[in-house]
Amino acid sequence: MEKELDKVMEEAMETPGVTGIVIADHQGLCVGSQGAVSGSAAGVLVALAEHACRLQPNLRPPVLTLSGDDTQCIIQRQGTITAAIFKSI
Repeated sequence: MEKELDKVMEEAMETPGVTGIVIADHQGLCVGSQGAVSGSAAGVLVALAEHACRLQPNLRPPVLTLSGDDTQCIIQRQGTITAAIFKSI
């Protein structure tokens, strides 16, 4: 599984503008990260995704987009895994 995860992260990092990726389990533990982002952000990213899911619990988990001056963070939860992709804009 680790090799598959590494391959997915490498493919995501090849996308133009992507500067980092973090993947975390349901407990907020980092299971993988690459690029210019710290795996220590995993817990916060999972907490954001969980809180967003509570807004409308009967629907699919939402995709969160956080934007700064020159950076965008896209967070999505699928089952017990949460992924965040950081992009320069």
